[in-house]
Amino acid sequence: MTITRREIIKTGLAAGTALSVPAILRARTSPDDARTVRWVLDGNIVVFDPIVSSTGAQNHALAIYDTLFEIDSKGIPQPQMVGKWGASEDKKNYTFQLRDGLTFHDSSPVTAADCVASILRWGQVDAGGKLIMSKVKDISKQGEKTFTITLDEPMPLLIPLLAASTVGYYLAIMREKDAKLPPTEQVTANIGSGPFKFNQALAKPGASFTYDRNEQYIPRQEPADGYAGGKVVKVDRVVGQVISDQQTAFAALQAGEVDFVQLPAQVLYPVIKSDPNLELETINNAGVDMFLRMNCLQKPFNNVKMRQAMLHLIDQEAIMLAAGFDPNYIHPVTSIFGNSSPYSNDENTGWYKKGGDPERAKHLLQEAGYAGETVLILQSTDWPQASNAAQYLANTLRKIGVSAELASSDWAGVEERRANKGPIEDGGWSVFISDFSDSKFGNPISLPLLLANGADAWYGWPKNDEYEALRAKWAEVETLDERKALAREMQRLAWDFVGTVVLGQYMQPIARRKSLIGLVHVPTAVYPMWNMQKVSV
Repeated sequence: MTITRREIIKTGLAAGTALSVPAILRARTSPDDARTVRWVLDGNIVVFDPIVSSTGAQNHALAIYDTLFEIDSKGIPQPQMVGKWGASEDKKNYTFQLRDGLTFHDSSPVTAADCVASILRWGQVDAGGKLIMSKVKDISKQGEKTFTITLDEPMPLLIPLLAASTVGYYLAIMREKDAKLPPTEQVTANIGSGPFKFNQALAKPGASFTYDRNEQYIPRQEPADGYAGGKVVKVDRVVGQVISDQQTAFAALQAGEVDFVQLPAQVLYPVIKSDPNLELETINNAGVDMFLRMNCLQKPFNNVKMRQAMLHLIDQEAIMLAAGFDPNYIHPVTSIFGNSSPYSNDENTGWYKKGGDPERAKHLLQEAGYAGETVLILQSTDWPQASNAAQYLANTLRKIGVSAELASSDWAGVEERRANKGPIEDGGWSVFISDFSDSKFGNPISLPLLLANGADAWYGWPKNDEYEALRAKWAEVETLDERKALAREMQRLAWDFVGTVVLGQYMQPIARRKSLIGLVHVPTAVYPMWNMQKVSV
């Protein structure tokens, strides 16, 4: 649902009047309210296993699972579950020792065998994990708390790839018996060793998910820094609520029924700023890049000229404004490495024009021999900005003679359908819209969006062997300058075969009550639950 300024005035929001809140959101005041945080999530959780889904399960995974390394606010890997580690002189053998006091939520100790099984499962699905596995001679436990990774050849990016948990698939350390499940079969136990426990009994799919403080968890001694450092839990419970209606979510925040709205409607920013009890805060300091993917396996986008037409057609500013983003919070993106990466560059960006180039797009349609095939755009109705962008895209395509249709569903439906590689008549698709944190675009090994290995690539399945050969070198070079040179060559190719069309970057502040403080600032849109607390104001 998109809220217009006219609707705000009609409902009294501009004057700061709280809307009525459905009874389902109201709760009796209880003694533990001061230590319970109610958090409006950015969507429903359908898949809970972070190895089965690289996106929807990440906030959940970050709360209940711990991992070996984490990145700090500067993107530098830091030990998390690992207490000590070292590499042999030839850089082929790495030894890792777990820190003391690690236990799972069922009180069983975390062992090296759990870590080995978890790495092996993750290594079957994550792009960075697959690269590690292609160079691994052996991964094995050496004791209850020690394991080794032996490589066929040195790999300078081993530790950064193990720490890239919020870029691709989250390297959740699970119990060995859970981690031995195939990566296509979802783990249902939800038992990790992280700072929160998932309260299965209180889970209400589609409505709310409850996380309780793990009293056995022993945080690291370092202060919280990005995803690294001490994960100190200062509340007893976090209730993640699913409220798809943005007006209802804001009303609940204003009335004090919730403490934190992850994706507030941007049209409400002025109202939030004017409310003495509320605060806008940008937790994801790198911003988020919205993009569209085309099905490169099926008509019409199996033709590269059709994909190039889309690149020239898009007016980034117009589509971001049509999506509902505040003009003060949007920026164009012309690099496949985003705006905040050291690898961001201007190679082969002559296609970018403010306002787009519909005439060039029409010319490319003719070169492609477009014959009126339907372009089916997946529209996520419970993500307002993406829904609006999909509608704008459909109208823009129709203006240049493309037969565009929308397939509406919630985001879970988009996730399910986008996995279909078949034609539209068999349940397939042509285009879907999604986003990733801008900081992720600096990692072409782990970010699935930056793969171009055909049927094994991320949804859309673009293929370019020359690009993939360059991407494979990323893990082999040792210096920043060498990777910058690779980045330029990769981008030169990427904007020719067009696996992705970027729609623009937006900064997305969260909205919170001023009584909720201590939220950790991170470089992606996966938000930690630790460190925050409620205070009297």
